[in-house]
Amino acid sequence: MRPLLQRLLPALCSAAARALLARRAVPMALRPAAGTERAGGDARSAACAAPEHDGLENVQQKKIFKENKEKTLQREEPCAADSVDSLMAEMPFVDTDIEDECAMHATSELNIKKKRKRTTGRDVEEGIERKKKKNKQHQPNYFVSLPITNPKITGSIQAVQDAIIQKDQRLSKAMVCSGSLHVTMLVMHLSSEEEISIAVGALSDSKVFVDNLLKGKRVDLSFQGIDHFRNQVGFVNLAENDHTTLLKEIAETMKMIFQEKGIMTGEERAFKPHLTFMKLSKSTELRKQVKKIDSSLYEDFKNHYFGDEILHRFDLCSMLKKKQPNGYYYCESSIVFGHSTVLLRWETPAESHSSHSKRSI
Repeated sequence: MRPLLQRLLPALCSAAARALLARRAVPMALRPAAGTERAGGDARSAACAAPEHDGLENVQQKKIFKENKEKTLQREEPCAADSVDSLMAEMPFVDTDIEDECAMHATSELNIKKKRKRTTGRDVEEGIERKKKKNKQHQPNYFVSLPITNPKITGSIQAVQDAIIQKDQRLSKAMVCSGSLHVTMLVMHLSSEEEISIAVGALSDSKVFVDNLLKGKRVDLSFQGIDHFRNQVGFVNLAENDHTTLLKEIAETMKMIFQEKGIMTGEERAFKPHLTFMKLSKSTELRKQVKKIDSSLYEDFKNHYFGDEILHRFDLCSMLKKKQPNGYYYCESSIVFGHSTVLLRWETPAESHSSHSKRSI
């Protein structure tokens, strides 16, 4: 028995010494409470975590740890693996695939972009609404009209309208009544009685300039052929000649006079005189049913001669006020050219009276 103890004693002493040194190397603050069941495991974890913390305040303990580092190496390695696993287990998304995480990030960015797009879309929609509201406030509500009174022209246009309606009954809602037929010289927005009075004055001033351009000559406007604007509006063309050129000069002169008076006169596009007899915009319901006017409906009248209109009067008309009994627009004022016999040649006395304005010049 004694020889056996003599052989085991050195090994037991060596083991006890190593355990004592390892215990001394652990900081007091990191030692577990006495009597706990996890004392041994926590001591090993604390020994492994010690190099990764800067909380050691005792320099001597650091030296002791360094001296016994090699002796405790075998204990450290398994503990280090346990500690890393423990830390990783506490990290969020530890089991999440990197590709999934990237996908989540991409989805997050996509959601942000969509949100921005929705926000931008709302901003755009709000901007459009504001623009529409602003445009509505400045939409033309008055125009200078050259009325069409020659029965030959109005009768021929009625024949074209009837032929189109026979082929497509829906387009009856798109037709302009014969009493409203006119050539638009310029359009404007007048928001008050004061502005209407200014426009009346501008029309009055135009008479002097127009008379100077006419120099006593009679202007015969020849209407021939049918064309369209984007298959939404059907109109009769004015034949290109010296008289049409003169009419364009008159339109430019009147536009300049109105603008000098502070009346804005619509678009800056070049004046294209035409006689509208059909337009889809006359009916909201119709525009839902018919997107375009089929030009084949009036193919037989493509080059038809409708007649001549003698330039005799310009009217300042309202687009919104109630029309006159003969179908013509409500007139604020008119200016007349040439001899009265020419002016009234195609009008009955009642029509002449009703188609004149409140303020005839």
